[in-house]
Amino acid sequence: MADYAMELRSEHLEQIGTYVRSHLAEWLPPQPAVASAESVQSLHVEIVRVQEEVRANRSILEKHIEFTEKRFEQVDKRFDEVIHSMDKRFEAVQHNMDKRFESMQHNMDKRFEQVDKRFESMQQNMNDRFDDLQRSIRNGQWFIGLLVTFVMAASTAVQVLL
Repeated sequence: MADYAMELRSEHLEQIGTYVRSHLAEWLPPQPAVASAESVQSLHVEIVRVQEEVRANRSILEKHIEFTEKRFEQVDKRFDEVIHSMDKRFEAVQHNMDKRFESMQHNMDKRFEQVDKRFESMQQNMNDRFDDLQRSIRNGQWFIGLLVTFVMAASTAVQVLL
């Protein structure tokens, strides 16, 4: 054995055993005493009472769960109604917007038609004026041609007569 170990003799072991036995009650927690029949009966009554309370609480809890589930169903139904209502409102807004855009498109088409008619009128007016100018130029050319012919004929007649 090691140097620090010592051998114990039987008398030392007996002394240690006696010491441990005398102080064991201080070191361990107190042990419950043996229950009497009366305390067992009261414990049984208490256990039965606790079981009944647990059953009652379970019943109350089940009612609360049932109520909560019904409330959630109502909330879900309300959300569905709100969503349906919002869908209808959005459809109505979309329909009104479509009508408004169609109306605006129709008005723009009318205005473009008016502008087109005005341009056509201006084009026709310009064509008429151009035709009038061409007619005037042609008439002027004919007049100048006739005038030149008349002057040439008169000049020839004057030469023949002279």
